[in-house]
Amino acid sequence: MKAQLAAWAIFLFVTFPLQAQTNERYIEVTGTSEIEIVPDKIHFILEIREYFEEEFDGKSKPEEYRTKVPLSQIEQGIRQALGKAGIKSDAIRTQAIGDYWRKQGQDFLISKKFDITLTSFKQIDKITKHLDTKGINTMYIGELENEEMLKYHRKGKIEALKAAQQKAAYLVEALGKKLGGVIRIEEKGNGNSIPFAQSNVYSSDAASFESFRTIKRNYSMLVRFAIID
Repeated sequence: MKAQLAAWAIFLFVTFPLQAQTNERYIEVTGTSEIEIVPDKIHFILEIREYFEEEFDGKSKPEEYRTKVPLSQIEQGIRQALGKAGIKSDAIRTQAIGDYWRKQGQDFLISKKFDITLTSFKQIDKITKHLDTKGINTMYIGELENEEMLKYHRKGKIEALKAAQQKAAYLVEALGKKLGGVIRIEEKGNGNSIPFAQSNVYSSDAASFESFRTIKRNYSMLVRFAIID
């Protein structure tokens, strides 16, 4: 009999907290925020490739191409143009070197890609004014960065939490109740949206891109609050 009573006491001790948990009243909402950041580091990707002078004479056919402009000559012209635009040599990094197969039986055309680190979109406009586009295969804006990115991450998450609290508060108040303390916080999959543009020849006025060339980060927090009378 004593053993049975002890077992029953233990059973009650375990089940009562579980019952209290299932009767717990709460509201769970998702708060979101978006942070827009002006980049202080812009990766401008520029790929050069060998070509034939006959490609631009307006009359020669591909089978008549003979005079190939070497990669070294194209690169020299590119670096001179970058220098005139005020870009220092340590801001220019070689990203990749490859070759391009034109047609069977024809020469390979060697290509080279550069990652040029800029601090303003206006610099792109300066660069394009000095470039000879004949040897350029592609150029586009790559990754955008900001050295205070961690600070912006914190701000975005805090704003998402505040949004969740505000949402939960007016929903609970609409039912004549009050919002209690936080029970649980779950960080949802936060993502980012970075504008990206690519073209064979970047001919737009770079200054016009200042207004929307930003880093956008989206944050989402799932928060559970207690409901009190």
